[in-house]
Amino acid sequence: MDEIFSIFLETLGGPIDRQEVPTSSIERYRDKLPNQLLEYWAEHGWCGYGEGIFWIVNPQEYEGVVASWIGGTKFEERDAYHLIARSAFGDLYLWGEKTGVSLKITSVLSRCDVDDFEITNDDLDRELQNFLLSTEVEYNDFDDLFKPAKKKLGTLRHDEMYGFVPALMFGGPDTLDHLEKVKAVEHLILLSQITELQPYSFSDL
Repeated sequence: MDEIFSIFLETLGGPIDRQEVPTSSIERYRDKLPNQLLEYWAEHGWCGYGEGIFWIVNPQEYEGVVASWIGGTKFEERDAYHLIARSAFGDLYLWGEKTGVSLKITSVLSRCDVDDFEITNDDLDRELQNFLLSTEVEYNDFDDLFKPAKKKLGTLRHDEMYGFVPALMFGGPDTLDHLEKVKAVEHLILLSQITELQPYSFSDL
């Protein structure tokens, strides 16, 4: 295991619900995702970390989610995106083939953060490692609800997330009582259909 991934594990916590990555998946994303990420897939699989607060995922499973969120938007024209990771509450980390980890979608609020720059092929692995090094538990939590949700609803599986029912964008409250364990793909597509994706403004911060 390399030093970067060791630091990532120390920061977040060890893996849960590991899925082995078939060679066909690694070849499918060759030249689309960083070689370093494909090596991590081969060594560590697709897993949850930090008791399931952060997940490195199979992008193929989330192609419909990505299409539902950014289809018909300027992002679709800007780059070819693949979902490489997500949080327990549906924060989506998208890798652009030309722009790296340049788009993060906060699905519960239908908001996004965008980094508008292109990276060279030589920088792909470094960009990926910087992303892992910058990943922290608190940034993937939602109002400190992860531990109470895990205690009440149980540990997530690789295809699950904690979702507010009714959704916040429908006016639902952001409380533990309204959190449920839901299927990630289906819930994320539902959230994408409620309202148009908007960038964060400085007034939100």
